Amino acid sequence: MTAVDERGMTKFFEEFEPPEGVKVELLRGEIVMMASPDLVHNLIVEEVQDQIPRKRWARLQTQDIDLIDEASEPVPDLVVLEREARPDSGRLLPSQLITLVVEVVSKTSVDRDYGVKRSIYAAGKVPAYLIVDPIVAHCVLLTVPVGKGDEADYRVQQITKFGEPLSLELLGTELDTSEFGTYPGVRPHRRP
Repeated sequence: MTAVDERGMTKFFEEFEPPEGVKVELLRGEIVMMASPDLVHNLIVEEVQDQIPRKRWARLQTQDIDLIDEASEPVPDLVVLEREARPDSGRLLPSQLITLVVEVVSKTSVDRDYGVKRSIYAAGKVPAYLIVDPIVAHCVLLTVPVGKGDEADYRVQQITKFGEPLSLELLGTELDTSEFGTYPGVRPHRRP
């Protein structure tokens, strides 16, 4: 049996064909597969996307991201970049073009969204990472990425409860979170 390092997983991932209806990401050399998201999740993504001005910003759902020096290809729920900065084509969007990534926490993604993805996006120098959490009814906006690799993180963290306005200064807009739904009957966690 041959050992496969993280870079080997990146090559394997390029050719991997997931089953239909399954979202697949490569996170630090680990292939993560997820079932289709809950309706609450999808409605929140739509609500966030609709509030970001389309004239200036490209708002892309399920776009694979390319991160320099990372064996990762995350697929955030929403990627926001300046309309003029977007490439004409390609499967992978370079992280240095991105202004904001958005992840809506699912019942099974709490640790990934608050943990490894936080570090991955910070390592990719994505200026802002917004975690929308329908389990505990709050948003966590992370800004000012610092560090490299596993040690990367965001220096600034702002928590906003659902129902309160959330300022997205980098985009020149404010999110109305009052329409964000929650998952019924899901046990709360203690993150961020």
